[in-house]
Amino acid sequence: MGAPSYIGRFAPSPSGPLHAGSIATALASWLDARAANGRWLLRIEDIDIPRTVAGADRIIMQQLQDLGLHWDGEPVWQSRRHERYADALTHLQASHAVYGCGCTRRETGGGIYSGTCRQGLPPGRTTRAWRFRVPSGIETFEDRWQGIQQQDVEREAGDFILRRADGLWAYQLAVVVDDGAQGITHIVRGADLLDSTARQRMLCRALGLPLPAMLHTPLVLDPASGLKLSKQNHAPAANTGQALETLRQAWHDLGFAPLPASRRDTFLATAILHWQARFPLS
Repeated sequence: MGAPSYIGRFAPSPSGPLHAGSIATALASWLDARAANGRWLLRIEDIDIPRTVAGADRIIMQQLQDLGLHWDGEPVWQSRRHERYADALTHLQASHAVYGCGCTRRETGGGIYSGTCRQGLPPGRTTRAWRFRVPSGIETFEDRWQGIQQQDVEREAGDFILRRADGLWAYQLAVVVDDGAQGITHIVRGADLLDSTARQRMLCRALGLPLPAMLHTPLVLDPASGLKLSKQNHAPAANTGQALETLRQAWHDLGFAPLPASRRDTFLATAILHWQARFPLS
C-alpha cells in the first residue's frame, strides 16, 4: 500500500502493554505514514531480554488492531536478527570504527566514558564490550517537530556501547541496523529518544546507511507526578477496548484540537487530513 518513497515504522519494546504515551507515539507514526501514502511497519524491539515480558508483543499487536492502526507486511522481531547485528559489528571492526573495552560499569560510573580503552586495552584487560569511536565535531540535524538540533556527541555522550558485556546488543546498534535493512525513510517517535538521534546518525554514516528524516513528538506526562509516562513508572495499560476515546486522548496529547467524529475510522480519516496539513512532506 502506498509509495515506496515513504517507509515508516513503530517499534515498541515488549516490556508491557502500550500506555497513553506509547499510544500517542503510535498514532503520530501511523498518521505520518498514511498522510504520505506510505508504508507503516511494525518492529518488536525485544533484544533487551531482561526487560521483555512474555506475551506483551501479542498484547501490543492487539491494542494496535483495536485502534485501527493496521501495519503493512509482516512484523519483525529483533530477537530473530542477531546475525545482522553481528555482521554490522564486523563491518565496524574492519573499519576501526569500534574498539574493545575492558572496563566495568562500576569503573565507568555509568556516565560519559573517559576513553580508558580507546587506544587499546590496558595490560591485563580483556574485551568485555564493544564501543563506537565517536568522531569529533557537532552533529546537526533538523527535526520536523522540534526544529534544528545540535549535539557534541563526543563531549555529551562519549564513546557508546554497541555490544554489552553480557553479550546483548545495544539499542543504538540494533535500531540503526534494522532501520537500514527495512529501508526506513521517516522515523516518528517520542522526544525521550531525541538525545539518541545524533549517535544514530553517526552510526548510519559508519555503516554506509541513509539518514532517515526525524520527527520527535512531545512526551506525555503523568499529571500527578509530572514524570514521563513509561512502563518503568508503572503507567497503566491503555484501554483500547474504548478505541475512539483512546484515540481522542492521544490526539489531545499530541496537541491537536478535538475532531468531530463519532466513529473510530471516521476519526482516523479526519486526523490524517489534519496531520497532512500540519506536517506536509515535499
